[in-house]
Amino acid sequence: MKYLKYIFLCIMMIAGTLNVMAQSDRNLIRSGNRLFHEQNYGKAEVEYRKALAKNSNNAQAVYNLGCALMAQQKDSAAIEQFVRAGKMETSPMRRAKSYHNIGTICQKSRLYGEAIDAYKEALRDNPNDNETRYNLALCKRLQKNQPQQNKQNKNKDDKKKDKKKDENKDKNKKDKDKQNKQKQPKEQMSKDNAEQLLNAAMQEEKATQQRLKKAMQQPNNRRLQKNW
Repeated sequence: MKYLKYIFLCIMMIAGTLNVMAQSDRNLIRSGNRLFHEQNYGKAEVEYRKALAKNSNNAQAVYNLGCALMAQQKDSAAIEQFVRAGKMETSPMRRAKSYHNIGTICQKSRLYGEAIDAYKEALRDNPNDNETRYNLALCKRLQKNQPQQNKQNKNKDDKKKDKKKDENKDKNKKDKDKQNKQKQPKEQMSKDNAEQLLNAAMQEEKATQQRLKKAMQQPNNRRLQKNW
């Protein structure tokens, strides 16, 4: 009897411990929810992570963590949590919310194919969600127009490149013309200098010839005088 009593007490203690742990992660979720509604998303994220540290199988904590990350624009991390919540969640309505949020993030990032898949998954669990159905139709239309939009953007980019290329050509031509104009005076000056030097040389040559002629005449005069 004492042995059975001991086993019974152990079972009660284990049950009480599990209850405390379960209560603890629920309290942390409630605390996170209060912070989330106060738009204190960073602290809410911390509380949800604490709850998951207590109970990693709490699908509500996983989903709420995804919402806190999404509110902080940590989109990749948020999608990871929503995918995890979608796999863990047993309630179709709550699972639909996870996939709806995945679709919203993908739609914002213009990943229309991924958004369409997520919205379709959400509608399988909740066919009456009009918001999801509207977003699905919108993404289909945007996806259809996306190639045309990409083509228009490409044409705009090509025109900008051509315009920049033409501007560079004009700039290079102007620079070249400017350089030529700067060179021309120098070339003209060199030509003028050459003419001046040539004239000076010719004058010098003429003067030299005159000196030589005069010098050649002077000795003859001397000889004539001596003979006289």
